[in-house]
Amino acid sequence: MNAHELPILLDRASELPLAAQLATALRRAILDGVLRHDEVLPSTRMLATSVRVSRGTVVAAYDQLAGEGYLLARPGSATRVMVERPETLTDAVVDSRGSLSRDLARPPAPRGAQDTSPLPTPPPMIDLAPGHPSTQTLVDPAWTAAWRWAVAASGRSDSPPPSGTLELRTAIAEHVRRARGLACRPEDVIVTAGTSDALASIGLALATVVGEHQPQPAPRIAVEDPGYPTARRVLRRVGARLQPVRTDENGIDLAALAAVTAAPHAVLVTPSHQYPLGSSLSVQARLDLLDWARASGAAVIEDDYDSEFRFGTSPLPALATLDTSGRVALVGSFSKTVTPWIRCGYIVATGDLGAALHEVRNDLGPSVSGVQQAALAHYLGSGGLARNVTRVRREYAHRRALVIGALGSLPGVRLSGLDGGLHVVVHLSPATGAGTTGTDASALVAHAAARGVRVASLADYAVVDRGQQGLVLGYGAPTDLELGRALEVLAQLLAHSART
Repeated sequence: MNAHELPILLDRASELPLAAQLATALRRAILDGVLRHDEVLPSTRMLATSVRVSRGTVVAAYDQLAGEGYLLARPGSATRVMVERPETLTDAVVDSRGSLSRDLARPPAPRGAQDTSPLPTPPPMIDLAPGHPSTQTLVDPAWTAAWRWAVAASGRSDSPPPSGTLELRTAIAEHVRRARGLACRPEDVIVTAGTSDALASIGLALATVVGEHQPQPAPRIAVEDPGYPTARRVLRRVGARLQPVRTDENGIDLAALAAVTAAPHAVLVTPSHQYPLGSSLSVQARLDLLDWARASGAAVIEDDYDSEFRFGTSPLPALATLDTSGRVALVGSFSKTVTPWIRCGYIVATGDLGAALHEVRNDLGPSVSGVQQAALAHYLGSGGLARNVTRVRREYAHRRALVIGALGSLPGVRLSGLDGGLHVVVHLSPATGAGTTGTDASALVAHAAARGVRVASLADYAVVDRGQQGLVLGYGAPTDLELGRALEVLAQLLAHSART
């Protein structure tokens, strides 16, 4: 298509960068069928001349769309459209306001006649809920081979040991040593069916430890606020009494923790990547937390989720590496790095808590099947997991870059949690919450859902409402194409809220 024929209108007074506006216009043209599959786009120089922008602006827009999967750009070759739209969608396309973008190619029905034409199908919801990995990154031939090996070797008639097979516990101990810098023994490892199972086991074990010294065994556990809602629900189900502690982008407030009236028996923290704010607890704060634990006799539950995914910064070793008194229980999971389907994780714990955890597992029995444990032990031992983490980290870094490119320069918006993990927090300034259209976080969530994008409000993670306005966006699960479409919707909503 000739550059002058493209439906591109740029608002030079807008605060949205010209490259982002150009990418949005081209993306819309592709989705509306104006630009069709395999169609050649104008050269960057020709399009720049046509719309009166710099060539660098066009290059940035093309690169953005190529990264999202809309365009195929190869050095020395023309840039082509990659997306193939079904023919049924090119006759009538619903625009972002829900109206038809152009008339249907059929004569109008007589007045009073019943319209039997099918209603347009709304686009599927794009889910940006955090905590989910990409299904594309979970396809690993080494994992498939490990599973086949485990199935072929499964001929035993006995059940796996309650705390896990020696082979898997040995492999996990080596994995934790290499990946998190923690030297531990296989007997310090308890195999779990993921993080929720680990937290339930710890809650029951703490009740055992507390019951030896107090008539009421229900343990008091301090939790980060905002924090992981599922963790709070699981701990309550096993009888724990929760004590929310103010948490910000520097991590848990240690002064507030020390000021809790009834001293906690344990504290649950996410020091490597606070959930959901995304910060890392500094070395000094880690040492201060361990000092508090020793002085108060409390245990520290370290949820080490997403520690494998760091971008641009080296991860700090696990908090447990600084522990010299056996007070830290390290909780890890393979749901993001292998597959959520196997529901397998681990606890590393020593001392009284470690002994109580083994007692709990003896009562409950093994939580992961023997064949799954054998497959995972083989996968870890062969180096398959380490290679796969390196591969998928590059993929997630690319998606992180898409988020920064789409939202990072919007007025009234600040991003946090970008150093690691698979989600980002979009903090909204007080000005963003003003206006007649209700553009606070809850309203933005509703508006996004109406346009086919599911996001979470930061308030959903809080126990005490402290007025924090923000969105929590997971970028792990959607495809590049879905993520690009979702970010376009969010950028438009956020830019509009900043103007009102």
